[in-house]
Amino acid sequence: MNSGEISTDADPSRKQLRWGVYGLLIALAVGNLTGRILAVTAADRFKLQANIDKQVQRDLTKFREAQEKSGATAEVLEDRLRRKEAEIRSKRLNRSRPFLSGNDRSRWLTIRALVENGTYSIDHIVTDEQERAIWDTIDMVKHDRNGEEHLYSSKPTLLPTLLAGQYWVLNKATGLTLKDDTHAVVRMMLLPVNMGCMLIIFLLTAKLCERFGATDWGRFLVVAAATFGTLLTTFAVVLNNHLIAAASASIALYAWIRIWHDKSHSPWYFVAAGFFGAFTAANELPALSFFALLSLALLCKAPRSTLLFGLPTASIVIAAALGTNYAAHKTVLPPYYFRAKEKDWTNGNWYNYSYELKRKTTDGEVVVRTIPSYWKPDAASIASRAKIDQGEKGREKYILHCLVGHHGIFSLTPIWLLSLAGAAAMLCGGGGIRLRSLAALITIPTIACLGFYLLQGVENRNYGGTSSGLRWMIWFAPLWLCAMIPAADWSAGRLWRRLFAGLLLALSVMSASFPTWNPWSHPWISRLLIYLGWLEI
Repeated sequence: MNSGEISTDADPSRKQLRWGVYGLLIALAVGNLTGRILAVTAADRFKLQANIDKQVQRDLTKFREAQEKSGATAEVLEDRLRRKEAEIRSKRLNRSRPFLSGNDRSRWLTIRALVENGTYSIDHIVTDEQERAIWDTIDMVKHDRNGEEHLYSSKPTLLPTLLAGQYWVLNKATGLTLKDDTHAVVRMMLLPVNMGCMLIIFLLTAKLCERFGATDWGRFLVVAAATFGTLLTTFAVVLNNHLIAAASASIALYAWIRIWHDKSHSPWYFVAAGFFGAFTAANELPALSFFALLSLALLCKAPRSTLLFGLPTASIVIAAALGTNYAAHKTVLPPYYFRAKEKDWTNGNWYNYSYELKRKTTDGEVVVRTIPSYWKPDAASIASRAKIDQGEKGREKYILHCLVGHHGIFSLTPIWLLSLAGAAAMLCGGGGIRLRSLAALITIPTIACLGFYLLQGVENRNYGGTSSGLRWMIWFAPLWLCAMIPAADWSAGRLWRRLFAGLLLALSVMSASFPTWNPWSHPWISRLLIYLGWLEI
């Protein structure tokens, strides 16, 4: 199962044909994902929303008739109608929205607050009864800043700050706002961001297949897996950090290969490796292991260029991540750090809080409702959470399901079995020190990050919450695709191997396709176990 460091197939026409196949696969994937982004809405409730709007209008018509009979003036009537509509809508099901979970809404809230209000605090949105129907989230924290208590997104600040710049440009150019033109703005922002990330991953994967692959079948298999067989495609319809981290890791890996394997001394590869290696870690904190190992390898290979070009660009990302966090929270430590048990938001646990939701009734009375944080640490609050968010009690059971169970890396996307075999082949085969170093760059961070998540305490053993897979690990997809190349070439040698590889790919594509509308849903294995009565989640 050896893959040569350099492909021996130098036939230009053969190479042109392969790129034609890569292009077709990428075109199919891009068309599929673009259509899904343009159609995305929470629970696909188009018809339901229309029925709600009709019912609201019927209720308002009855209310208007009653008010007119009572002799209300036109000015008073319009004011009462406006408040009555807000009251009616707040009591009905949430309207159609392009956000698919509290996770992505949390980031969108920061983006909106920064551009429309010039602040990181989001309480002016989430405490509004009418706004909350669309903009509610459980992923927020509360703390005191400058003597005033506010609610903030619990997500790292760098990514939403950068995307706020994109929204600012869009807002100034078109006048569209997230408040009034939610669907249009979200889709106009997601298309260049998410599709740009996917195209980067597809193209660089194809280039690595050309670089390391030895057979046409093996190359096609890896590119097909990239375009259709990973959970990255599942998350392409929603704002998330995993996809952006994966694209960053893909660029950093490619730059590292050009330096380490091809002995390139171009400053741009050191710039790319430093910047995108650090940006991967800024979006996935456990990816610090990948960034640290990549940086150490570059320092050993080319210390001068690494210090002159790689380190400064990495420092820019680090400074931006810490700086935006300080701008939001007056500390460089992320909100995840402030989760001390048996304390409240005023002295160490920003997740232990309550806030007030106020609304006016039609007669002017102010009704106050107290909303507790979803993440309160007391026993009663934990018991009221979704079953999956209460955490898996047994560590052994958790490890089993993370690897080969209902959220398993190898059970949901068994194509990664080829990556496991390919990494082993690079480590133990005859490819030389450069292939072994590549395998180490992929394998060591994989073990470190997976170990980090598997060794978490009970409350954090939640499989990433309601999600279509173990989402914390999906940013590794570009690295694992690279590791797959030797095994993909091996599978080309016999019919039964090709059939086996095709079966693994088919099962992986099925898992990636199962959550058609929303990646924030349980995997098909979980659904099956729930149906059989073997799992409560």
